[in-house]
Amino acid sequence: MNFTQFKRAVRIVAQPLNTMPDPAYKNPLNVPGSYYNDMNCIDCDLCHGIAPGTFKRDDDEGMYFVWRQPVTPEEIAKAERARDTCPMEAIGRES
Repeated sequence: MNFTQFKRAVRIVAQPLNTMPDPAYKNPLNVPGSYYNDMNCIDCDLCHGIAPGTFKRDDDEGMYFVWRQPVTPEEIAKAERARDTCPMEAIGRES
């Protein structure tokens, strides 16, 4: 299964869940700042694989959160890539 097929399968299985980042549904473990994960995270590890300096897994809940806001242009680019790649669109950015 390639990534596109995976993303489609996840969306079909998770249809009732919100498919856009929802600032009202943020993971409470996110640090303050513009990037956040909402509670629709499915623990796929894509965000952490792309931007490990920004996203960390909560082992108790089985989902990821923003543990450090990206600062450098490289970190921001990685956070944006993770946001664009998230199959649940659970990563948001507030301006």
